[in-house]
Amino acid sequence: MEKMINALKARQNLGTLLNEVLLKNDQFIIERNGKPMAAVIPVWQFKQWKEKRRAFFRIIDQVRQRNRKVSQETMEGEIAEAITFAKKIEGRKQSNKRG
Repeated sequence: MEKMINALKARQNLGTLLNEVLLKNDQFIIERNGKPMAAVIPVWQFKQWKEKRRAFFRIIDQVRQRNRKVSQETMEGEIAEAITFAKKIEGRKQSNKRG
């Protein structure tokens, strides 16, 4: 469960906060003056996030390598075409939900 906590309470109750993260898989957003400043999450979630991020950027690098000889104009045209297609698909999904 995600919980909000101010920085002073987080400092005063750090042990309890860490136990809740470890034992209950709770997540804490630490605020200062009502502004979110940091998150405390279980280590396994952090590691999972890091691995997904690494995998994502590996894919990006592979795409860059495969397309390194493609001109910028061609790439931008294909991206615009893909966006238009995706919007059409999304529009159909919304129509189906309403109808």
